[in-house]
Amino acid sequence: MTTSGPGSPSSSATVLTRRAARSAQNVWSGVLFGVGLVAFVDEAVFHQLLHWHHFYDRGTTELGLVSDGVFHAISWFATIAGLFLLADLRRRDALWWPRWIGGVLAGAGGFQLYDGLIQHKVMGLHQIRYVENLLAYDIAWNVSAAVLLAAGLVLIVRTSPARARAHAEAT
Repeated sequence: MTTSGPGSPSSSATVLTRRAARSAQNVWSGVLFGVGLVAFVDEAVFHQLLHWHHFYDRGTTELGLVSDGVFHAISWFATIAGLFLLADLRRRDALWWPRWIGGVLAGAGGFQLYDGLIQHKVMGLHQIRYVENLLAYDIAWNVSAAVLLAAGLVLIVRTSPARARAHAEAT
């Protein structure tokens, strides 16, 4: 009979091995959840509560509302997919919370930065808010996105399987 209960040396090595084997799944589950979460906040706060914009503002109000609905549905599909992957990680005892949270932050920041730069500026689908001076809104939106993205990437790098193995060997 092998002893591999909590606190035994083989226990932490086994958990590390499972986490390393599912390292990418931890990140991608978090990314999908982060994209869905920040898209939900965008939809709920800026589209519905504040009425600052729709997903697509270059047409009629009805088209804007339909585009909001499609955007909302897709964001929830991403959220649910991320949660299914999270449940699978928990089932396999391979969930690596700091790595997953890094994915959430990177997904949220990456999506928000994509929204602020590509959808707002390059494609012109909508602006954050329709006011005379957009600069303050653009700076706040894109800087907060960059901070989320950077924090997520730092966590992902710090929890790489190679760094985790090196830390485990040093202790």
